[in-house]
Parts: sequence; C-alpha cells; structure tokens
Amino acid sequence: MADVKGLGELERTVMEILWAREDAGLEPATARDVSRALAHDRDLAHTTVMTVLDRLAKKGYLERERDGRAWRYDPVASREGYVTELMLGALNETGDRDAALAHFVRSVSQDEADVIRQALAGLMGGGLAGKEPPA
Repeated sequence: MADVKGLGELERTVMEILWAREDAGLEPATARDVSRALAHDRDLAHTTVMTVLDRLAKKGYLERERDGRAWRYDPVASREGYVTELMLGALNETGDRDAALAHFVRSVSQDEADVIRQALAGLMGGGLAGKEPPA
C-alpha cells in the first residue's frame, strides 16, 4: 500500500466488508457481493460500488483477479496492517518521533500497555511473548 492515507467513509465501509469476508475465510468478493452486503445499510447504485472497488485497487488497497466477466477483490493488507501503516504515516509526520512515541505510550490504557510490553518482549526475546525482556 503505497502512501497510505485515511480512507473515505464509503471506502472504509467497503474495506470492512472485504476484511470481514477474509476473516471468515470466504473467497475474494465480487462487486455484486459487496453491493449485497451494503444493501442492508445503504441504497447505492451497483456502478458506484464498482467505481469504489476500482479506485481502491488503483490506490493499492485491493488486488483484483478476473473471474469470468467479473472481478474478485481481495485486500492487500489486513485491517491491522492498514492501521499500522496509518500509525507509521502519522509518526512520520512529526518532527520528533521519540517524543510522539513517548506521548502515545503515556496515553494508552494499562491493558494496551501490557500488549505493547508483550510485543516488545517478543521482539527482544526471540518470540518469548509475555516474558520480561532481558536486562
């Protein structure tokens, strides 16, 4: 995903549908699949959905593969991967990465701090998540 920016509301909704399908182990979606999923909440023309999917593919968020006359769309990155890229992009916008990271860490909940601690322990200890990092 080159140059990650925030998604628009409809783009985000479409990505959530595709990520949910991926999480459920379903095959990549056609525009018709996405239109049906959106029909519960929105009244959109099928061509609008096709345009959004095409734009997401051109922006690098989706891969598409021909299936007969239709295209099947699959997210390039997981939901977590997308959010990670957004966070790294925001961090790159700061003049002082260290200060921004320190401020971020001070603002998280205790549970979130525990997750960060475990992730760091896994990096430092060769995958020993949940253990204290070596001194």
